[in-house]
Amino acid sequence: MTEVWLVRHGETAWNALGRMQGWTDVPLNAAGEAQALELRPWLLRHAFDSVHASDLSRAAQTARLAYGEPRLTSALREANFGDWEGQSWQEREDIRNALLDFDAFAAPGGETAAQIWERLEAFLSGLPAGRHLCFSHGGAIRAVVRATGNDGRIHNCAVIGVNWTERRLLFMRNLEEELAHG
Repeated sequence: MTEVWLVRHGETAWNALGRMQGWTDVPLNAAGEAQALELRPWLLRHAFDSVHASDLSRAAQTARLAYGEPRLTSALREANFGDWEGQSWQEREDIRNALLDFDAFAAPGGETAAQIWERLEAFLSGLPAGRHLCFSHGGAIRAVVRATGNDGRIHNCAVIGVNWTERRLLFMRNLEEELAHG
C-alpha cells in the first residue's frame, strides 16, 4: 500500500490578502512559520519513508520547519494561475467561480484542472509502497482529495492522509481549526 500525507504550506502575505499565488514564489510570513512549527511535534511522532515538497519556497520552508529537509519537485507545485497570478480571488467573481467549478478550471495563460491532475497523478503513482510526506499547495491537494471522492477547503498547514493505492481518504487534520478551539 502507498500512503501519502499531504501538507499545505503555511500562510504567506499573499494568502493573508486573498491573492492568487500559483507559481509566484512567495515565502512564508511570520504566521506561516509559526503554523509550521506548531505542526512539527505532531508530524515528528510519525515515520515516513520519504519526504517531498514543491520546489516553491513556501512549501519547502514549511517542510523544513515542520519536519525536515525534503526532496524538492515541481510536480507538487500549485496550479499555474497564469494571468490570474497576484489577482484577488475575493474581488474577482470570475476567479471565484472558476475555483469552485474545479473540474472546468482553466486559468488564462496557465494550467487547466486536467494538466494539474496529470502531473500530480504521475508523481504520486511513481511513489513506492510505504508512507510518504508531501508538502504542497491548496489547489494541488484539493485535486488529490477530489480523486478520493471528497472535496473541501484546504487550510494552511492542514494535513490530509490518503491511501493512494485505493484512492481513499484516510483523514483530514486542520491545524487552524484545532488552534481556534484550543
